Amino acid sequence: MSESFKTKTSRRAFLRGSAAMAAGAVAAGQARAAGPDPLITEVQPWASGLGDPVDAAPYGLPIEHEGDVIRRNVEWLTADTYSSINFTPIHALDGTITPQGCAFERHHSGAIDLRKKDYRLMINGLVDTPLVFTYADLERFPRENHVYFCECAANTGMEWKGAQLNGAQFTHGMIHNMEYTGVTLRTLLEEAGLGAAGDLSDKWVYVEGADASSNGRSIPMDKALDDVLVAFKANGEALRKEHGYPVRLVVPGWEGNMWVKWLRRIEVMSNAVESREETSKYTDTLANGISRKWTWVMDAKSVITSPSPQAPITHGPGALVISGLAWSGRGAITRVDVSLDGGISWQTARLAKPGEDKALTRFYLDTHWDGSEMLLQSRAMDDTGYVQPTKAQLRDVRGENSIYHNNCIQTWWVRETGEAENVEVS
Repeated sequence: MSESFKTKTSRRAFLRGSAAMAAGAVAAGQARAAGPDPLITEVQPWASGLGDPVDAAPYGLPIEHEGDVIRRNVEWLTADTYSSINFTPIHALDGTITPQGCAFERHHSGAIDLRKKDYRLMINGLVDTPLVFTYADLERFPRENHVYFCECAANTGMEWKGAQLNGAQFTHGMIHNMEYTGVTLRTLLEEAGLGAAGDLSDKWVYVEGADASSNGRSIPMDKALDDVLVAFKANGEALRKEHGYPVRLVVPGWEGNMWVKWLRRIEVMSNAVESREETSKYTDTLANGISRKWTWVMDAKSVITSPSPQAPITHGPGALVISGLAWSGRGAITRVDVSLDGGISWQTARLAKPGEDKALTRFYLDTHWDGSEMLLQSRAMDDTGYVQPTKAQLRDVRGENSIYHNNCIQTWWVRETGEAENVEVS
């Protein structure tokens, strides 16, 4: 080993060590105890006896100390809770995978109880051989695993005309991100045969669920043959009842209403059905009263989950980790910028890992808070070059009559106390 190499190596090591010492000094300064801490110096109850045995909870449950991390609904939002929605506690989660027990629910006639042995999936219409599959049949096809986000088209919908709901859970919590296991829709359609459909470029599939509402939606054939999944597992286990057990449709990147739960029928057709869920609902009415049609894709979007109204700063001035989520129905997130001053200046956040196709991406900005007010914003960009717009930019194009597909930049006003509030900086 040459002397010069050893010298360079030592210098690099010294610089790394100096940086680590500086960071350690900051952390030590924040953690320095004023005196003996009884939680360290005295034997505590949890160390004085036996804990729970291994069979205390045959199916593991969240610990009671995290009992506030739950889905919530907004009582005045709908007439009842059968055709309604609740919200994922995104302000209290980290990483990107949403536990099933926290993942938002959206029902049109309540969550039904359907057993595997009673499950049937029919494929009919313009196919060579109409087929009916049992749950056991689906398990015999080659399966795939993919992580995707599911976002209700109405997520952030209350914010079109101004700041409304005070909490990231309520403004952006109609979203979850899970690993789905299932069979591609292409596989099942090819099993039935598409020769009878002829030219597939103008064909559609109509999908409906087994619940009372059926929630029928039309999907163009090119999407059906691309990445749509007939899923029967989420995060490694069976779907929850509220998420469509035993089988649901997964339509990556497209509005959650198309992810039909309790999937019972898929019909190959020459035209879109134009059902209630794609005409009077789930279309975007512009300022002139004309509605945009077939707006399926969920465009790039982000939100800071901490600090936020439900996750205030409690530690006072000093080191602060700003964290949030970003996603795009058109591809992968490539960059997220964060502003502390309402969009006047921006800093590029750190992605926890490279963005994944049509999946949530976690971002962090490790910064120092001096205790002054902040106007926190995040701005996402995806691999198509799309940049998340401001509210003003969206309104210039679409007015204020819409409910769906609001992917505007969100603002939290963080006060000197560390508390945060939903405000509008457009």
